[in-house]
Amino acid sequence: MLIEAVPSERVPVATNRPLHGTVLAFDFGERRIGVAVGELETGIAHPVETIDAIANERKFARIALLIREWRPVLLVVGLPLAMDGSEHRMTALARKFANRLRGRFTIETLLVDERLTSATAESDARGSGVKRRKIKQHVDPLAAQQILDSYFRDKHVVA
Repeated sequence: MLIEAVPSERVPVATNRPLHGTVLAFDFGERRIGVAVGELETGIAHPVETIDAIANERKFARIALLIREWRPVLLVVGLPLAMDGSEHRMTALARKFANRLRGRFTIETLLVDERLTSATAESDARGSGVKRRKIKQHVDPLAAQQILDSYFRDKHVVA
């Protein structure tokens, strides 16, 4: 499990993580972004929604509303890696997204290894009876929930 802080000039990487409060997690995609929410005290995550937009302005406008609504103390972004741990194009885009979140909202933002979360989320959605044509609506927030569950499980590991 890999967890790393998004570099910031304002805050050193080795900060003390908040112990209480809400966390928003994101499963980043170029078109769709899955969102989940959880509480640090309970360590329980819940899927919230899928942001489905091409334009960054629309994506960040919706994220701003979610941040206003949930008032998170921490943001978590899934970091897509190849199965061997190597980086690829989507890894760079997820890092850029995390940096933009950090810069726009000045909330500590962490990257968490997300290998296999979308495949597992799709399997879970199918297993719970979600119809094939509605799978996409459910997969992204479920993947974000798994990313956040992973952070809650292993948050003591910081790279």
